Amino acid sequence: MKSKSFQNKLAVVTGAGSGIGRALVLDLVLRGCDVAACDVQQQALEETVALAVGSGKARAYCFDVADRAAFYQHADRIRGDFGQPANLIINNAGVGLGARVREMRWEDFEWLMGINFWGVCYGTQAFLPQLIESGDGHVVNVSSIYGMISGPLTSAYNAAKFAVRGYTESLRIEMLAEKLPVQVSCVHPGGIRTNIAKSSRLDAGAGMDRADFDKWFSRITLTSPEKAAAIIINGIRHNRPRILVGPDAHLIDAMQRTLGIRYQWLAGALLNPLMFGKSSAPQSRPVAAAQPPAAAMPARPAPGAAKKTSRAGAGRAKSAGRAQAEAENDAG
Repeated sequence: MKSKSFQNKLAVVTGAGSGIGRALVLDLVLRGCDVAACDVQQQALEETVALAVGSGKARAYCFDVADRAAFYQHADRIRGDFGQPANLIINNAGVGLGARVREMRWEDFEWLMGINFWGVCYGTQAFLPQLIESGDGHVVNVSSIYGMISGPLTSAYNAAKFAVRGYTESLRIEMLAEKLPVQVSCVHPGGIRTNIAKSSRLDAGAGMDRADFDKWFSRITLTSPEKAAAIIINGIRHNRPRILVGPDAHLIDAMQRTLGIRYQWLAGALLNPLMFGKSSAPQSRPVAAAQPPAAAMPARPAPGAAKKTSRAGAGRAKSAGRAQAEAENDAG
């Protein structure tokens, strides 16, 4: 397949004030692409534009991606400012939230969904007419490895990133079925060294303080924003429907495909320290299983059935042991 050129094209990048978004803007401008760089942080956005040097040009646009009306107004403004329809929209803006489901505040949940999910939808649908008009359009929506697997304290983030994945994959099918000139890619980054931890909210009931959370986050970030941007742009050039960013993303993709729903056992074993305060807590820390109420306890078997019950229990234990061993082997 012939690779895509960015020369003389127009791209829109959200979350461009730092991290992957900034790195994408700088790389695209070097490739001769004009870029509408968007972020809610004016100063950070202006720094990005000042750093963008190349045969393309970058302009700064400050607004909140969670504001639907603002996003549609932004699309109209871009069309007028650049005098051409957008060829590429990269919905990259995102925030994080660490909270237990039973203690999570609705206002925090809605704040995250407004940016991480609705912001992606608004950006996609506000610019889709321009992408079609361009004759060479591309939608790139940034999900996460947490759009493939779940973990503790990340239910809101998981909800948004799984939703982005489903929404984006459905859009791709529609564009192919209608034979419209728009490619669609869903990006799944692993741990990237960005400022998302600083912009994330951490519920007091999560069991960890900000310093501990930042320390844990720094340990799991394996890929630089510049490397992530290069991988994403290469994926766009080759019209890849799914773009995995970082070695951890490839590992988790393989784990989920291999283990299926059993990945939850491994995720629990690896991520349980997050549920008990310190991210540096030893993984061997015992966790007491909650006992069911007495009414839910099984009745004592009749004496004649004791041997049969014992043999069945042993068989189940043996099967569970085999499944656990297979999961450990696959993960390694």
